[in-house]
Amino acid sequence: MKSILEALYRGQLHPDEAIVPSHPEYRVLSQQVAAQAEQWRNRLGEEVFRELEEYFDLCDSVNSMHVEAAFLHGFRIGANLMIEVTGKREELVTNAASGLSL
Repeated sequence: MKSILEALYRGQLHPDEAIVPSHPEYRVLSQQVAAQAEQWRNRLGEEVFRELEEYFDLCDSVNSMHVEAAFLHGFRIGANLMIEVTGKREELVTNAASGLSL
């Protein structure tokens, strides 16, 4: 198995394509969205519905940018947390025999 770092470097890591929410209501709500979209398509007609889909595509683009920014922000917080924690390791771990920090 390749390391995550190698997969990332080679462009083989695509977590956004593999994410399926585990929330118990996800599939039910997804089916409801699809059913309502079909109802709107029938009520509006193809041309108007296509315009509505273009609007939703714009909304999805904005939402995707927000989700990406939130992911990056959260990842940076996590990385900085790890740096902070490992940087203070010597203050937390002492050698029991000598009483000295490791």
